[in-house]
Amino acid sequence: MPVRRRMNVYFETGLLNEVSLLAARQKVSKSAVVEMAVQSFLTGDDAGQREAAIIRRLDHLSRQMDGMDEDLSILGETLALHVRAWMNAQIPLPPDAQEAAKARGRERYQNFLTILLRNLATRDRFLKERSRDIAAFREHRAVNPPAGSSGGLDGAGPSGVG
Repeated sequence: MPVRRRMNVYFETGLLNEVSLLAARQKVSKSAVVEMAVQSFLTGDDAGQREAAIIRRLDHLSRQMDGMDEDLSILGETLALHVRAWMNAQIPLPPDAQEAAKARGRERYQNFLTILLRNLATRDRFLKERSRDIAAFREHRAVNPPAGSSGGLDGAGPSGVG
């Protein structure tokens, strides 16, 4: 058994209370708690644990960024397909019908904003739903590869867009 020597130290009341509570929970003496804390401080045990925690957190953030990158790609493709379809569907209007079309456009825009705000207020948003759809589609294609068809999600399929 190692030889122990006595040392008197002073703690703030709050810190001493925390040491006492930890000692009671661990069912060890206050001296043992202080000794373990000093030993950990001197040997740097905590540094390894902190490093491991930081690595885990960085891995988690990396996975989140990958998901966001996928979401952004989906958003870009969705917008591009929508603009393409919208541009193909626009018909020039005669001058007497333009005012009614502008009023209808303002009404449709207000409806769009209402739907957008409602969707932003919910937790399960469009891109998350589409990401799950794409993951399921990829899983399905991995199990059942198509026989020479594109599957229709590339914009040139049976959807009519493209």
